[in-house]
Amino acid sequence: MPTATPTPGKLLLDPTDHMLLLIDFQSQMAFATKSIAAELLRNNAALVANAAAGFGVPTILTTVAEKSFSGPMFDEITAPFPGQTLLDRTSMNTWEDAAVIAEVNRIGKARIVFAGLWTSVCIVGPVLSAVDQGFETYVITDACGDISTEAHERAVERMVNAGAHPMTSLQYLLELQRDWARSATYDMTTGVAKKWGGAYGLGVTYAKTMFGASEGGH
Repeated sequence: MPTATPTPGKLLLDPTDHMLLLIDFQSQMAFATKSIAAELLRNNAALVANAAAGFGVPTILTTVAEKSFSGPMFDEITAPFPGQTLLDRTSMNTWEDAAVIAEVNRIGKARIVFAGLWTSVCIVGPVLSAVDQGFETYVITDACGDISTEAHERAVERMVNAGAHPMTSLQYLLELQRDWARSATYDMTTGVAKKWGGAYGLGVTYAKTMFGASEGGH
């Protein structure tokens, strides 16, 4: 009989135990994305980027053919990381780019969280490659998109079958906070939730404005 303890499971993410790889959030890639509305995609991507920046998660920003074809990365992604260099590639599979891999090795985390466009190409490629090389991978599925729902869903299914862990953008934020008693990041977490957390964010705003309420008695 196992003994229960008030400690988090090892499969849960912690701000210090992983890196985030944000891939090809660019205009040309978004134009053809049909599995998720563009405004929702941008919102969810912004939530993820701001959560990572707020918790100090090492984050790699990478684009494909930025100057010649795909255009700039969304402002919502770059703004939380002022001055950070975007690693531009020619390869569709981020994992085949030497500069990106050098940064992965420099950061040195065995867990990698992925999000970007398109799910079936630019996310499947590095996720399956990372799994093959022994990394533990997570995919924020509602901060990814593809040319059709079918393409997105089959890509997610393929990655999960290979061992990747699917999650969502709001889940990512709240999993990193995980305890409202963590006062150092409380305001940041609720601030990100209020701005990009959809209906949940509206609820936080309402409770704080109308009743002065807060999670965990803050």
